[in-house]
Amino acid sequence: MAEKAYGLLINYEFCTGCGTCEMACSVEHDIPIGRYGIQMATIGPWQIDKKNWQLDTVPIPTDECDLCAKRVEKGKKPTCVKHCQSLCMEYGPVDELAAKLASATTKHVLFVPKAGTTAKQ
Repeated sequence: MAEKAYGLLINYEFCTGCGTCEMACSVEHDIPIGRYGIQMATIGPWQIDKKNWQLDTVPIPTDECDLCAKRVEKGKKPTCVKHCQSLCMEYGPVDELAAKLASATTKHVLFVPKAGTTAKQ
């Protein structure tokens, strides 16, 4: 079977920074406190101009992330995607996610964790 890259497309304009993805991942994989499969990063706050501020929260997969390989093998979504409260995370083949990213009108980031580069189609 051909290898196909998989990843996460995250609309960080709508991420609320709730941390549910971090918690769900830690519980799913029994990751010890202080380590993460996905971790929230905050950008800002700082004032850009008189009307606009920079303040975003972005969930970032770490090398601990295996894109929930066991869940995905069973046809389920990765636990971070399943439990995302703002529904701003998508899982799928990188080429499909990149096509969505190309037409996005809000702030997105496409992550391909280390594990995503070896997923089987």
